[in-house]
Amino acid sequence: MLGQFDASPTLPVKDLARARRFYEETLGLAPEGDSEMGVRAYRAGGVVLTVYESEFSGTNQGTAVTWPVGQRFDAVVAALRDKGVAFETYDMPGVTVEDGVHGAGGMKLVWFKDPDGNIHHVGSF
Repeated sequence: MLGQFDASPTLPVKDLARARRFYEETLGLAPEGDSEMGVRAYRAGGVVLTVYESEFSGTNQGTAVTWPVGQRFDAVVAALRDKGVAFETYDMPGVTVEDGVHGAGGMKLVWFKDPDGNIHHVGSF
């Protein structure tokens, strides 16, 4: 039933102004329309990523958003580093980690957190 529709990530944040700086300046996302009532939407490829103010921000300990960037992985990771993004490292069986980049089966993977602790994942797939 829902397989024919694009899914849209929705992330809780504590401070919309701080989130706006991160999503617009650090990640380079363009806002979609005007911010209303503590909600901000951003165009991300073919979908919209929404951030909203919530007292429950930062409570998710799993990946919230995945960015499949394919062959542009190295350039995207370099650009994120240039913007001061710090990458998380995770100990996973069969996965190597070098300078924050995880390697598995020919894929390259990184994870990072937004200012409220929401986990983002970038992959070379």
